[in-house]
Amino acid sequence: MANALPRAGAVARFAPAVTALASSAGLVLAEMVPPGQVNLRGNPSDPRFLRAAGSVLNCLLPVGANTVQSTDDITVLWLGPDEWLILTAPGGETELIERLRAALGDVHAAVTDVSGNRARLRLSGPEARMVLAKGCGLDLHPQRFKAGQCAQTTMARVGIILHQLDDRPTYDILVRRSFAEYTWMWLKDAMAEYGGTIAAG
Repeated sequence: MANALPRAGAVARFAPAVTALASSAGLVLAEMVPPGQVNLRGNPSDPRFLRAAGSVLNCLLPVGANTVQSTDDITVLWLGPDEWLILTAPGGETELIERLRAALGDVHAAVTDVSGNRARLRLSGPEARMVLAKGCGLDLHPQRFKAGQCAQTTMARVGIILHQLDDRPTYDILVRRSFAEYTWMWLKDAMAEYGGTIAAG
């Protein structure tokens, strides 16, 4: 079997994809290696659905609005009352989809590979919240939006999924690949006054 092609980032011509950010850095913008992405739809009021999904994911599906659950290699983001986005290691989506479909069986649900849909940018550092606030109408005050939360919102008129990873703060920005270069350039411009770093692999 031929080796799989490496998964390319959406803004690779501006900066290579990276897998981590240096904890000692200040404000940093990086494109992360695109994760496997699986869209899951189902009825959270159906205990069979919750049990089946949880048995595969090794965590409970987040049922509270804008919440996130994570294990070592899977992150589950709440997108709506019956919709979740599951992030896996790159290339891990195929096996995950097979396992979910097998576990769900005849339970009313939908499991869809959307790995090619979104790029993942990461903005980290003390001024990250101020940078995002230049183009995002979401209330990002730490009492309103904090680590372990996510939201579908807009930034610079582009639809994104925003996930706050920690209190540093560090944010993952999931954006459709067709808007990734625009979003990257907008963020680069918005962070210029803070002397931020563009991370490279």
